[in-house]
Amino acid sequence: MRWTFSQEELPAIARDFWKQYGNRRVFTLEGPMGAGKTTLVKALCAAAGVEDTTASPTFSIINEYNYKDDAGKTRRIYHLDLYRLRDEDEAITAGVEDTIYQDAISFIEWPDVITALLPDDTIHLQLSVLPDQKRELREAGPRNK
Repeated sequence: MRWTFSQEELPAIARDFWKQYGNRRVFTLEGPMGAGKTTLVKALCAAAGVEDTTASPTFSIINEYNYKDDAGKTRRIYHLDLYRLRDEDEAITAGVEDTIYQDAISFIEWPDVITALLPDDTIHLQLSVLPDQKRELREAGPRNK
């Protein structure tokens, strides 16, 4: 999949994203600093029905949000920012592995430190900055472990 969008179009892109990937659990988000990874996750949380305030997990590493699915069951979305982690052992100590293998959705920024820990069915997403402040979100190929 590939979407090109402006900030104003992001809510519609987020709704379309869930139509495309609603049954998937683990997503990596790659892109340069300032590309809008956290902004994208905020829009995806809003489109899923998260009512809590969403924020960057840069210092907490893992943020947890709840929403209700179509059946009214409470579900979780985890937003992970691994930018400050040095290696896989530090990620495991922080609870990253436990988080991504729960029955929840995980969005992982800066995933390179945990490539070997990711489930085989992880969706790898690339966010790029385009001219005129637009962004492109596309599915990237699988990563080598």
